[in-house]
Amino acid sequence: MKIVVIGGTGLIGSKLVALLAAAGHRAVAASPGTGVNTLTGDGLAEAITGADVVVDVSNSPSFEAAAVLEFFTTSTRNLLAAEAVAGVRHHVALSVVGTQRLPDSGYFRAKIAQERLIESSPIPFSLVHATQFFEFVAGIVDSATDGSTVRLAHVLIQPMAADDVAAALRDVAVGPPTNGRVDIAGPERFRLDDLGRRFLAARDDARAVVTDPAATYFGAVLEEDTLVPLGEATLGSTRLQDWSAR
Repeated sequence: MKIVVIGGTGLIGSKLVALLAAAGHRAVAASPGTGVNTLTGDGLAEAITGADVVVDVSNSPSFEAAAVLEFFTTSTRNLLAAEAVAGVRHHVALSVVGTQRLPDSGYFRAKIAQERLIESSPIPFSLVHATQFFEFVAGIVDSATDGSTVRLAHVLIQPMAADDVAAALRDVAVGPPTNGRVDIAGPERFRLDDLGRRFLAARDDARAVVTDPAATYFGAVLEEDTLVPLGEATLGSTRLQDWSAR
């Protein structure tokens, strides 16, 4: 199959392209760096001509509320329109576990808008909701830092390795459309504040984590289970200790 990966040169996209190619598929990495811009439409039609599947793992360069909403809605509209012309049979999009439970965050409101566009399109689709990546824990900690203090809530988190995210996306992309959501997560659950402490200790970082029930997560207040799957989920195999040892 020809499978086009939008955002195919990024963290998840590059891993996914490699996995698809190794499985014998014609995997195309599409990004501004390869001449494909989903915001302007430049190079988009050419890239997806003859594609069976399009996987969108792109992300907004800005997390400012208006900018991220513009990115996801414009990009997704352009993608879906081009896919309809090209006869694409399966649209796969990467999203985040808990998106619908985080409407206070401009980023997650934008992801909700993206998903609604996909769901209302006639193109068969699969939405893959992933928990936070191990690779993004640094960003979570930095966003919660004030001086030498990191304020994190004592809520559940079930992070996963980017390699496992890419593997799950590969399986969804080569399978039939679900026309619904698939949740994927790591094999272990932690408390967010405890995970922050482990992360800092492993790097000999002197910042101190303070448990704060009112601490926000990218602008949103967290409940106990906001960041973890509420029902069935496909679990990755990589444990935090093994990932850290790499």
